[in-house]
Amino acid sequence: MPKRIATTPTGMTSHASISGATASGTSRFAGRFGPELCDEFFRPATTGITVSSLGVGTYLGDSTDADDAAYDAALRHAVASGINVIDTAINYRSQRSEQTVGSVIQRLLADGVVNRDELVVSSKGGYLPLDRTPPATREAYREYVQREFIDSQVLRPDELVGGGHSLAPRFLRFCLAKSRQNLGLRTIDIYYLHNPGQGAAGISAEALTAQIRGAFAVFEEAATRGDIGVYGCASWDEFRVAPGARGYLALEHLVQIAHELAGDAHHFKVIQLPINLAMTEAVRVPTQMVGGRMATPLEAAVDLGLNVVASASLMQGRLTRGLPSALAAHFPAATTDAQRALEFVRTLPGVTCALVGMKDVAHVDENLRGLRRS
Repeated sequence: MPKRIATTPTGMTSHASISGATASGTSRFAGRFGPELCDEFFRPATTGITVSSLGVGTYLGDSTDADDAAYDAALRHAVASGINVIDTAINYRSQRSEQTVGSVIQRLLADGVVNRDELVVSSKGGYLPLDRTPPATREAYREYVQREFIDSQVLRPDELVGGGHSLAPRFLRFCLAKSRQNLGLRTIDIYYLHNPGQGAAGISAEALTAQIRGAFAVFEEAATRGDIGVYGCASWDEFRVAPGARGYLALEHLVQIAHELAGDAHHFKVIQLPINLAMTEAVRVPTQMVGGRMATPLEAAVDLGLNVVASASLMQGRLTRGLPSALAAHFPAATTDAQRALEFVRTLPGVTCALVGMKDVAHVDENLRGLRRS
């Protein structure tokens, strides 16, 4: 049976009015589940909150009721098992991932399984979201974009990159408002600028910097209002490629932009990038200049006080079997290749949380099995 949080005499949770994750709330969650899980399963973030070192990702799957139901069960089981990090994005599964996460959270709160201030929920803006079902044809997609975004003046045609991505401030405000509605949350704890390097096509590095500055200004305003807790950049290639490559972003420069906008009180605190046994650039390749020296993305993030959330920890399921047998000696508590691959990422110095897609209760249990004390 899932553990239940303490309630007031009226039956309402004593922290129900809290709009987002807090240091005390996440510490309470860690205290409740910590005795059952391994040392270092819960980790302090530089923002003062405590996070589970495994988080649930919600990218994979189809825009179907069946996958909604699968994520629903897996998410509820994950939180009831000690995971307090949930990652999603407005474009994942045609907004269905956000909507499912929101529905799950509301029921977990109503059932007394968790308090809002104990959960760390992240989402992203940058890609055009579909509306529950992908259009059947390219023409239908173009009509959808025209109707929903161009005609409504959420976007100008020249602000759209590749037919589906934009860093325009109006569009990002739209995405954030829609995500908060989908999730049913007053505050999204971490809000990412989603693959900002996607906007580099056909523009100069200076123009991309200006777009990112505009996006960060939107997020600083949102943080001041309490719509988000902190913000960051969710990337694929941007931090791993060599300086000068198209879409490359320098972490030190991003921190500088945030500092120019809001001083020492800026809210740029997190980066997300792929790290796994097949994609090791974040720990192996010095692509980032920090303090006059070249460093790996992980080293640079640590030096700059940024939290690192690893995505694609299992490379979208491709690292769950067939790994070299020699890995077993390095991760003796792991009994499956999936567990070994996750432990490689989770235990890297500088990684705050490793995300893994979980839409099966059995996968939640497998991912946590080697991390339990008994």
